[in-house]
Amino acid sequence: MDLHNLIKLQGRKKGKRVGRGYGSGKGGHTTGRGTKGQKARKGRKPWPGFEGGQVPLYKRLPKIGGFRNHKSKDIVGINILDLEVFKENTELTPQKLFEKGIIKRIPRDGVKLLGNDDVKKAFTLKGFLYSRQALAKLKKAGSKISE
Repeated sequence: MDLHNLIKLQGRKKGKRVGRGYGSGKGGHTTGRGTKGQKARKGRKPWPGFEGGQVPLYKRLPKIGGFRNHKSKDIVGINILDLEVFKENTELTPQKLFEKGIIKRIPRDGVKLLGNDDVKKAFTLKGFLYSRQALAKLKKAGSKISE
């Protein structure tokens, strides 16, 4: 058996030992880090988001947040024509409008009925806010309004 007949053993290859001189197989004094600069030096590496002393992106962007006006009202307005999908003399509440899909959510300060169109059916309405036009048109149609 000669040396050229030997088969190579499979296994994990050892990594190069950097920083151990020219004989280690990985450069000399720079050991694969290039020449000069922060990344060539020992010690702490720049952190994610570091931009070399320039103000980083996360500090240049505006702050997220803001404020919510405590005096603002959370009201959803719907037209009285949207009530025509219900049968006559039905008792309507914001919850029933939500279940039917007319409103997407029940707002904190209520649902306001707006009178842009005429309504032909009479309803019993409970728990709504009304515009002056809507109130007049609903009463004209014979609707009962209770608080």
